[in-house]
Amino acid sequence: MFLVRKSKHVAKLRLLLVEPSARGLGIGKRVVEECIGFARQCGYRKLALWTQSELKAARSIYQQAGFRLAKKERHSSWGRKDLVAESWELALS
Repeated sequence: MFLVRKSKHVAKLRLLLVEPSARGLGIGKRVVEECIGFARQCGYRKLALWTQSELKAARSIYQQAGFRLAKKERHSSWGRKDLVAESWELALS
């Protein structure tokens, strides 16, 4: 996972990827928790992320970590026309 600067007060999580053989062991949850803690230490006020509605396991991790769905939008990408993008946010105050 990447934690990148979006603006002075907002960081963005990118690319949560856990190898199939390691899924279900809590690694994704732990990585997200570490990124949240690091973003707080860096003084960011908010975390944002963009994902796809069909990525159920990742969405569950984000919800459990306190992220809130901010926006949904249908789109066509990667040769598919049935995708729903989601933007999620977490206040770090």
